[in-house]
Amino acid sequence: MGCKIKFIDHEVFLPCVYFEKSGEENTRRTLEVSAQRAQKLDIRDIVIATTSGKTGLIALELMAQHNIVVVSHSTGFVKPGFQQMSEEMRRQLEVSGAKVLTCQHALGGINRAVRKKLGTYELDEIIAYTLRMFGQGTKVAVEIALMAADAGLISISDPCICIGGTGKGADTAILLKPAHAQDFFDLRIMEFLAKPRLP
Repeated sequence: MGCKIKFIDHEVFLPCVYFEKSGEENTRRTLEVSAQRAQKLDIRDIVIATTSGKTGLIALELMAQHNIVVVSHSTGFVKPGFQQMSEEMRRQLEVSGAKVLTCQHALGGINRAVRKKLGTYELDEIIAYTLRMFGQGTKVAVEIALMAADAGLISISDPCICIGGTGKGADTAILLKPAHAQDFFDLRIMEFLAKPRLP
């Protein structure tokens, strides 16, 4: 499939893969599409969300020549003090050339504590719910762009490809111009490379 984008003086046909449903079965195809677009546009930075690290390993296999930033869940996301990515997997990713980022989620940090304690939603979670209108993977892709930029692991001067998913694996890839969290509204989504169609 493809989507036609009209520019002021010409038209460009851009590939855009839509999956019938969300989920980890789309991981390899999402990463392949991302690798192809990164090569065509000479994109340096690739940011990938991964819980266990498996998606990061596949990305390294397909895009080892890029600056691969693997973003894990924050420690304590599931239960206090617990990190879902094993130390062994973290070492394997780093030895293979990836940068592994574990930090507070840009759209669910301290404001989530307010919701849990007081039962009211804060602004960052409202933004997260708005992004989920495009799918969970879109919200994740935007969020990890902010996190990687804030950690100084990617450039905010150049577009990057951010890859997220729904639950496990990857099903969404976006070409975007990243920004720091404090400059959230400067972030620009440029292209959807892959995403699930929503019912």
